[in-house]
Formats: sequence, structure tokens, C-alpha cells
Amino acid sequence: KNSGEIFRFAVVGFSNFVIIMLTAWLLCDILAMNYLLANCCAYILALANNFYWNRVWVFRSDDRHIRRQIFLFLTAYGCAYVVQLAIVFLLVEGVGFEESLANFIGLFPFGAVNFIFNKFLSSASIKTRKALEPWRRRRSAATTI
Repeated sequence: KNSGEIFRFAVVGFSNFVIIMLTAWLLCDILAMNYLLANCCAYILALANNFYWNRVWVFRSDDRHIRRQIFLFLTAYGCAYVVQLAIVFLLVEGVGFEESLANFIGLFPFGAVNFIFNKFLSSASIKTRKALEPWRRRRSAATTI
């Protein structure tokens, strides 16, 4: 099951890669927008694509609490994006990489963080969350001691 999820996640990730790279290139290189603003716009555009396909196809979520799932997805996506943007900024400003190459490199940590967060937070099935409950209770009890 996990290898199938990883494969489907990679397919969705590739479609997001195309959306992000084309959008960032168009905004940055053709329209002369600042690379950080172009990066942000590109990731916002890919967000809807990412949410839909992760929910419906990758993780096949059976969670009917869509508002909760959207909140958790945005949290996961936001955390992954902060990691990605920091890496892009460091590569461009600190190391001197070209913006497009830095964007490309930043996709990999973004994908890893996004997969982990989505797997265990936003798209986790009710069954997965119930399986994690004993661990959460033990952890919660340990922190209250």
C-alpha cells in the first residue's frame, strides 16, 4: 500500500512540478517578477491541484470532515512550503544559484515534508488515526507527568 501511495504521490508531484516550474518561469523570466513572489504564486496555483489529487487518488481519504482536512492540508502544505522557500532563498542569496535551479532543488524537500505531513495528518484515514490513538494517549500521559 505504501509503495502505491508513494508512486501516486510522485505522479501528482510531477504534475505540480510542471505547474510550479512553468508558472515560476513565466512570472520570473517572462514578466520579470521577483523570484520569491513568482515562487509563491506558483505554489499557490499548484495547491488546489495538490489537495484534490492527494485526497481523491493518492491517499483515498475516507474522512468526511472536509473543513478539518482542508485545515490540516494547508498546515502541511504551509510547513513544506516554508522549508522549500528557505532553501530557495539560501541557494539564491547565499550560494548564488540561478532562481530556476534553486526552485527545482527546493521541490525535493518540499515533496518529502509534504508527503509525510499529508500521510499522517490531512489525508490520513479514520482507521489510520484510530491506530495512532494509543501512541498519542501514551505520549499525552507522559507529558502530563
